[in-house]
Amino acid sequence: MPLSRLNDQQYTAATAPYGYNLIIASAGTGKTSTIVGRIAYLISQNVKPEEILLLTFTNKAAQEMVERVAAFFGREVASKIDAGTFHAVSYRWLKRKEGKVVLKQQRELKTLFRSVYEKRTFSHLDNSTPAYGANYLYDIYSFYQNTELEKDFEAWILERQDEHAVYAPIYADIIDEFEALKKEYGFVNFNDLLLHMRDLAKESDLGYKEVLIDEYQDTNALQGTLINAMRPQSLFCVGDYDQSIYAFNGADISIIGSFTTNFPNAKVHTLNKNYRSTVPILSLANTVISYNERIYPKALEVTRMGEAHNPTLLVYDELFDQYHGIAQKIGDSSTNREEIAVIFRNNASADGIEASLRELGIPCRRRGGTSFFDSKEVKALLDIYTLLVNESDMMAFIHLFDYAKGVGSAVAKELFVALQKLGNGSFLRGLYTPDVSISNPFEKRKTNHQLGLFDDFAELGSMGRFAKLGFDPIFMGNPVLKHAKLSKDSAMFLHDFFILFRQLCDVYEPKIAVQKIAVSKLYGHVIEHLSHRRAMNENGAIDERAKAEAQERIRRKCTLLFELSRPYKEHERFLNAMILGSQDLTQGEGVHLLSIHASKGLEYQEVYVIDLMDGRFPNRKLMSRSGSIEEERRLFYVAVTRAKDRLFLSYAKYDKIKKSNFVPSQFLFEAGLIPKDEIYTSLVSKGEAQED
Repeated sequence: MPLSRLNDQQYTAATAPYGYNLIIASAGTGKTSTIVGRIAYLISQNVKPEEILLLTFTNKAAQEMVERVAAFFGREVASKIDAGTFHAVSYRWLKRKEGKVVLKQQRELKTLFRSVYEKRTFSHLDNSTPAYGANYLYDIYSFYQNTELEKDFEAWILERQDEHAVYAPIYADIIDEFEALKKEYGFVNFNDLLLHMRDLAKESDLGYKEVLIDEYQDTNALQGTLINAMRPQSLFCVGDYDQSIYAFNGADISIIGSFTTNFPNAKVHTLNKNYRSTVPILSLANTVISYNERIYPKALEVTRMGEAHNPTLLVYDELFDQYHGIAQKIGDSSTNREEIAVIFRNNASADGIEASLRELGIPCRRRGGTSFFDSKEVKALLDIYTLLVNESDMMAFIHLFDYAKGVGSAVAKELFVALQKLGNGSFLRGLYTPDVSISNPFEKRKTNHQLGLFDDFAELGSMGRFAKLGFDPIFMGNPVLKHAKLSKDSAMFLHDFFILFRQLCDVYEPKIAVQKIAVSKLYGHVIEHLSHRRAMNENGAIDERAKAEAQERIRRKCTLLFELSRPYKEHERFLNAMILGSQDLTQGEGVHLLSIHASKGLEYQEVYVIDLMDGRFPNRKLMSRSGSIEEERRLFYVAVTRAKDRLFLSYAKYDKIKKSNFVPSQFLFEAGLIPKDEIYTSLVSKGEAQED
């Protein structure tokens, strides 16, 4: 039984009476074992597995815990536990209650958002402050959804950014139209899943006897209200305030800090026996994090005894000397490559170390940058696939037309709406059997100067301008070709779309669909566009060899996507797996290059934390926007506690490209690795000395 493997602290927490229990589980103290033990205890107390809800921050973490339960109780029992991320669990509930749910990722909804935003103009308003761009406004709105519980968006903007008061009505109207479009097409994003789930929880009892939450310190206001709406009979929250590092994404450390206030008669349990790191590593981590205010008292104990290596400070004269030096040190190390991690605060740091490792022929894989599923070529292929599954997905169409020359988001949206009109509500019917009695399928744009809306639609163009392009006769008669801003290139793109979807209409296996899309003329436009851009030199010339290599890399990604599609027999299941599960998939081998956020929850024998210079780590720029020195210190704590046996901390004194000197990070002083005077004197010379 999992309970028999727990230490006294873990056992006490896992067998706590029903009610509200908070478990403060510091780095390496066995929180996963405690959660699995708690689930085992619940089942032994005759709680049915389907009455247990396990909320985690990655689906991978949920799967690992369920697998450990299955080892003791069998897969049939474990599979009945409702486990996953907040979003995955909400998605499953909404699918059961409402049927078809069209889940969209942030980058897809940004495309739809831009199509609404691009219809507005701000130049008619007299204001010295420039208006927010479309992408930034979307990000602000997303942050608002995760953090604000009472004010509407316009009031929220006015309170936070009074210099944008003149734009606030336009921003709010963009939001209103965006939300109306989402509702019309049945689109939901990750925030919507939680909002709908919260409404569902308020209306009915979801049937859970206990809700378990992992990484509780990373919950945001929206997730907090969802938990409250569930009205759980028993709540088991596991977290560590010293590892709260997602404030930029709305995580609210006050949620874990006010647990005993929010839940009367709550009990707080502490796990303080660390099984991961050696005494010197843990001592350094505790010394630095103690500079932060203590919310709950704790004192970590190390269980590993015997000889241990002290953390090592590596100092280099120049920035790239640091990257080369660390790469060489890794090359000389006897530690297995898979057990080595280089952890960075900024993505720019990763580029230098990755190049240096590659130069020495040392394999490495990078997380925290652009993943396989975030690459433009994979997104484009999945956009085409999305339209095969759901022809009403306007966003996939708009995003795909980013690769059609001369077609912006607003024009792409007009084409899609026109095709739906020609097909009496069906986009594909409008493409293949249009109602030609509708001579002008394009809606007239409304005018409202206050909201930045102006009627700028040009006269209809002649369809005859495309007569010599050799289009299919059915396609050639489509009134959508009258759009004045449709060029020969963009008309050809739409025609290639027409041809591909005629080939896909009788395809039912995901692997065949992926294969046909990858070799189609339509996807050829994507390959040409991306490889051309990636092979362009600074002077605008195209490196043909680089272009061929870029095309080969794109085709390799198509092959990998084809391999991922093999186990699936249904289009929708495959597509949902790619959307919901993509964040947990990684590729490559060798040394791990990780952003601090990507390293959370992982551990390695040998860890290098690089670029520990003031400005880079702590990152003063991010601190000035929405961060704090306390958050940066928690990031440092997370980074160093990934190390089990060897910890190296490094910084450089000079950047020869920018011709600027660096100041050592204040965390190196706090760790006792360099004298305080060295940092303080340097900060004074730069005018950046601060009281901590």
